[in-house]
Amino acid sequence: MVKTVKISGPLIIAEGMADSKMFDVVHVSDKGLIGEVIELRGDKASIQVYEETSGLGPGEDVVSTGEPLSVELAPGLLSGIYDGIQRPLTTLFFKYGSRISRGVSVNNLDREKKWHFSPRVKAGDSVCEGDVLGVVQETEIIEHRILVPNGMTGKVVSVEEGDFTIEDTVAVIQTGLGKKPVSMLRKWPVRRGRPYKEKLMPDTPMVTGQRVIDTLFPVARGGVASVPGPFGSGKTVVQHQLAKWADADIIVYVGCGERGNEMTDVLNEFPELMDPKTGHPIMKRTVLIANTSDMPVAAREASIYTGITIAEYFRDMGYNVAIMADSTSRWAEALREMSGRLEEMPGDEGYPAYLASRLAEFYERAGIVRILGSQERQGSVTAIGAVSPPGGDLSEPVAQATLRIVKVFWGLSASLAYKRHFPAIDWLISYSLYADKMQDWYNEFVSSDFLRYRQFIMTVLQEEAALNEIVRLVGMDALSSRDRLTMETAKIIREDYLHQNAFDDVDTYTSMKKQYLMLKLIYEFDTRAREAVACFASVEDVLASSCKDRIGRAKFIPEDRLEEFDEIAKLINTQMQSLCRGDEEDV
Repeated sequence: MVKTVKISGPLIIAEGMADSKMFDVVHVSDKGLIGEVIELRGDKASIQVYEETSGLGPGEDVVSTGEPLSVELAPGLLSGIYDGIQRPLTTLFFKYGSRISRGVSVNNLDREKKWHFSPRVKAGDSVCEGDVLGVVQETEIIEHRILVPNGMTGKVVSVEEGDFTIEDTVAVIQTGLGKKPVSMLRKWPVRRGRPYKEKLMPDTPMVTGQRVIDTLFPVARGGVASVPGPFGSGKTVVQHQLAKWADADIIVYVGCGERGNEMTDVLNEFPELMDPKTGHPIMKRTVLIANTSDMPVAAREASIYTGITIAEYFRDMGYNVAIMADSTSRWAEALREMSGRLEEMPGDEGYPAYLASRLAEFYERAGIVRILGSQERQGSVTAIGAVSPPGGDLSEPVAQATLRIVKVFWGLSASLAYKRHFPAIDWLISYSLYADKMQDWYNEFVSSDFLRYRQFIMTVLQEEAALNEIVRLVGMDALSSRDRLTMETAKIIREDYLHQNAFDDVDTYTSMKKQYLMLKLIYEFDTRAREAVACFASVEDVLASSCKDRIGRAKFIPEDRLEEFDEIAKLINTQMQSLCRGDEEDV
């Protein structure tokens, strides 16, 4: 008989479990609490329980299911809100009220709802794992593709069109081991990455509509990015903006250990937000995993694995998926808690020694891949993780371990946030290692000048940082005319280009074409202003010109009126030339 011998918070030690395997799911006590085997020593097993364990004592029954912690994958995932182990929170609310009792059990996905299945193969066709058997129109936006299960190859014996539940047989496939019925429901262990043919090099940007990201620090489709920053610097808002506007087919948002009010914002906003590309609510292509800070700490550990497995499932259909993990610091805290209770040797700041490898395990499941199947198709998972270092200290273990893995670093600054500059991404410490690899894409789809303007912006901002030291010591008046222009151009870049209002209907999203036109205006102004100053025009006259105000208001020009940028460019040329001529006559 399997009995508990020790209970320490979310950790339970049970004996008599010599036949168990690592990561098997177990049910503890007569309440049926869900747990997972995380360590085996002889016949004793350490079990991580995903629910509250108060009131339990030694001698409680433990029943193993013999299966690893898995997620259910089938039509009905999209628009769903789940907890860290994929229990549907909406269903739980209607069944048990606002407080989830311990040991409650519901199906992860609806077993009764019928979906219309349309076959894409016919009887007699040869199929292999990853081929599309048929499709279900899950939402108005997303077509859910039912694939041949992993490890199955053979001939289609029968396939039916009609309305089925996710457990009904929709096809029968003749394999080497006999006839196998196939339903729409799949299960997959969360800790094991789904297979693919080949991982490719990311070389296409995932356009987010956020100017500071798309222009200065782009993330590639299938890339990995990190958003570290102190409390109040806008990590969650950046994550929300990316979830709303990123150029991805599917969004998986994991609120891992987040405050309840932040998850409430997501749950209230997303159903009301309209997708600009389709005109339907963004929720129609979103999966939300809510694991708030007041939920049992151990479930945080599973939540990001649940999220990345769902993301891989949609990737295998050929979709581009973006997963937001907010925040990996809270997930690391769950690791630290369990490691402490297991009495493992602590590493830096009490985190386990394997923190870096677990983080890498998560981020390495992102990427752009050639997916399984007889047809040549691609899918991608882009992973963006928020990090919440205490006091904004980027030298702490979670931030450092993350930086070793990711290729894009959006460092948020408390001082920028304090000045109400959002997104508060600090351009002096942030970087992207993808920008150079995407040169061909920018040349083809934006302009051959785009990277030149980007370099110009970066140079001006760097020069401003150096000049700020001089200004602090001797004041602005001590600078030369050229340096004063540099400071003014940098101010335009900061206030009119990099600053973006997430709550303004026009400014919240900027297309790549509009970003290019805005950059071009700033470059034109800087070039013409320097020419005017070289012709002995005064800096004060240049800075007082009305075209400067027009540049500042350019970000509020709607996407359907981009021809106004040409007018502003003409105005810049006219005013700077007149200043030049006027001063020449005076001379």
